[in-house]
Amino acid sequence: MLPFARSLRLVSVALFGCLLPTLRAAAPARPNVLFIAVDDLNHWVGHLGRNSQTKTPNIDRLARMGVAFRHAYCAVPACEPARGALMGGRRPWTTGLYYNGDKWKNYLPEGQGLTMQFMQAGYRVSGAGKIYHSDQYYQSEWSDYMDSRGMSAAGAGVSKNEGFHDPLKHDLKDEDLMDWHTVNYSIERLKTAVPGQPFFIACGLHKPHLPFAVPRKYYEPFPLETIQLPPYKIDDLDDIPAGGKEMAKANRDHAQFIRDGNWKNAIQSYLAAIAYTDMNIGRLLDAFDQSPQRDNTIIVFWGDHGWSLGEKDHWRKFALWEEPTRAPFIVVAPGVTKPGGVSDRPVDFMCIYPTLCELAGLPVPKHVEGPSIVSLLRNPKAAWDRPAITTHGFKNHTVRTEHWRYIRYADGGEELYDETKDQYEWTNLAQKPEFAATKAELAKWLPEKNAPHTGKGTAGESDDEPGPAKKVKNKKK
Repeated sequence: MLPFARSLRLVSVALFGCLLPTLRAAAPARPNVLFIAVDDLNHWVGHLGRNSQTKTPNIDRLARMGVAFRHAYCAVPACEPARGALMGGRRPWTTGLYYNGDKWKNYLPEGQGLTMQFMQAGYRVSGAGKIYHSDQYYQSEWSDYMDSRGMSAAGAGVSKNEGFHDPLKHDLKDEDLMDWHTVNYSIERLKTAVPGQPFFIACGLHKPHLPFAVPRKYYEPFPLETIQLPPYKIDDLDDIPAGGKEMAKANRDHAQFIRDGNWKNAIQSYLAAIAYTDMNIGRLLDAFDQSPQRDNTIIVFWGDHGWSLGEKDHWRKFALWEEPTRAPFIVVAPGVTKPGGVSDRPVDFMCIYPTLCELAGLPVPKHVEGPSIVSLLRNPKAAWDRPAITTHGFKNHTVRTEHWRYIRYADGGEELYDETKDQYEWTNLAQKPEFAATKAELAKWLPEKNAPHTGKGTAGESDDEPGPAKKVKNKKK
C-alpha cells in the first residue's frame, strides 16, 4: 500500500472511531407507550358523530393527533373477557373466557400478557386503575402498580344504581373517585420517566361504568329537558331470533325505565359520567404535551366495549349489536400516523397487542391471534379485507364489515343488517333468500372450533366494581 493511501486509511479509521459513539447515540430509541383504557365508553364521543348531545373535547383533541377508527369493536361485550382477550392475545373461542365471573386467571397463563413483552424488552411498565378486570393482577407483568387502597371507583357510599335507576344523592368532588388518582399516578410516571429507559404507562379509567355518579357540575351541561332519547322502534325485537331476544332482556332494565319514567335521567347521567372521564383525559394529555418524551411516545386509546341505552329494549353491554360492541379507538404513533387521520376500516381490539409489538420493534408471541394494523396507521384508507369479530358466550358471534353485520347464535338463529342503509339495525335481512350468499360469505369468518364454557360466569351478569388493586404474586401456569 502506498504511504499516502495508508495514511488516508488510518485517518479514516480514526475518524470513524471518533464518530462511532455519536452514530450509536443517534440510533432511534424505542418508543414509549401511553395506554389509555376507558370502561363502558360506547361510541357516544364527539368525533364519531353518533350522538350530538355528548361533549368530549379532550377525546376529540386526541383523535385529531393521530388516527381515529370509526368502526372499532370489542372482542367480547363484557368487561372481564374483553380485557382478558385484548391483554392476553387470545380470542374467547380459544380460551373459553366468555363472561364476567369466569375468573380470567384461569384462562390466561402468567407471562404471556401484553405488558410482559414490554417488560422483557427493558421497559418500565406502570399501571393504574382498571386494566384487567380484577382486584388482582400478575405482579410479574408490571414494574409498578398504583396502590388503590382507600380509594373508591364509585365514590364512598354510592350505590350501583345511583344516577341510573335511582336519583343522584351524593355531592361528590373530582378527587372522591379513583379515576382522579389514576390519572395523577400516570402523570407522575410521565414526569419521572428515566432518560434512556422506555416506559409503558397503562391508565385504566372506570367512568362511565356504573354507578353513573359524578360531581354535579358535570350534569349541568346536560339539562334534563334537553335530553334526547336514542333512535328507537317499539317493535324492534319482532324480527330477532330467540338468542337475540334473550340477550336483549338479560338485565330487564328497560321495563323498569319505562315504568318509572327515568329513561332520560339515565342518559343524562351517562353523558355526565363521560364528561368526567373526558376531563381526566384532558389532564393526562396536558401532562403529555409538557413531557420531553412526547415526540417518541405512542398513545393507544380504547373503550373496552360499547353500551346500550334502550335501543332494542336493551341496556348495558352483553349483546352483539352495534351499540354494545362499538367503542372509540385512537392511535397516535410518531413517524407512522399523521394528525387528523380517520379510518372507516372495521377492526376489533385483538389488533392492539400485535400492533404495539410491531410499532415498538418487539416480536409478536406465537399465541397472539389478532392482526397488526400498522398498514392502516400509515394509510387509514389502505385496503383491508378483514372484518371485526365479536363473541358473547359459547358459539355466539358477530362479523362486522364496512357493509354488513352478520350474527349467528349457538342455536343457529341469525341476523343480518345492511349497515350502509340501516345503521340502527332495525331490519333483519337474515331470512330473505336473496341474501343467502352474503350470509355464507360472512360465515366463513366464524371459528370452526369453540372452546367449551367451563367457568361460573353467565350472560348478562352484572359486573360489580372491582375493589382496591392488590399486589399479588401468582403461581405460574
